[in-house]
Amino acid sequence: MNKATISADIVSSTALNVEQRLELEKNLNELLNLLKQTFGSKTFFGRLIKGDYIECVLEEPKLALRVALLMKSFVKSLDIQPTKGSEKRIKDFKEYGIRIAIGIGELSIWNRKKGIIDGEAIYLSGRAINEMSMYDKKIKNTLVFKSKNENWNGSLLPIFELLDVLFSKYKRAQSEIIFYKLLNKSEKEITGILNKGQSTINQHSTATGWFAVESAVEYFEKIIN
Repeated sequence: MNKATISADIVSSTALNVEQRLELEKNLNELLNLLKQTFGSKTFFGRLIKGDYIECVLEEPKLALRVALLMKSFVKSLDIQPTKGSEKRIKDFKEYGIRIAIGIGELSIWNRKKGIIDGEAIYLSGRAINEMSMYDKKIKNTLVFKSKNENWNGSLLPIFELLDVLFSKYKRAQSEIIFYKLLNKSEKEITGILNKGQSTINQHSTATGWFAVESAVEYFEKIIN
């Protein structure tokens, strides 16, 4: 049975100082706990490795894009300021935040308690992240999908490329709103969480092209099984 894996690493993490890296690690662990609570421990498994690399397994592959975009919008919503001499490098972090690769396939070994993940799906997402990391000096893409199903690959490639461009343009406040939208929070609920007027939430939501993001996620959930 197919499972989805997500391999992800932080863009330009070396631009952060020790204090910022520790804060980032804390935030990422909080995110993984939230995702576990949201989707359930039987559906979602996630772990942080070396402070800036994430591996996830999803028992329901159709949820993979939603989870990936939750991760991307969360990282881009973090308020991390540049330190002296890091302005140029941290620009990439603020623009892209995190590289994410989704792999869908079988897992030959999947031991949740021991954290052992092996098989086609994790190979696909892991290799994709390694390939993206090779071009760190000139970032080309930060959101990819890999599977052995060529119909999926062909139909999802343009969607992932468009989402990648769209998310790279989001500012911190916009990313916050997208994050809660992906958690299926209403604008009224987001207003309470962020302590902002509903008109502001609505304006940001429209400016981000939320309806296009929502349509892409719904399409992914429809075709992936």
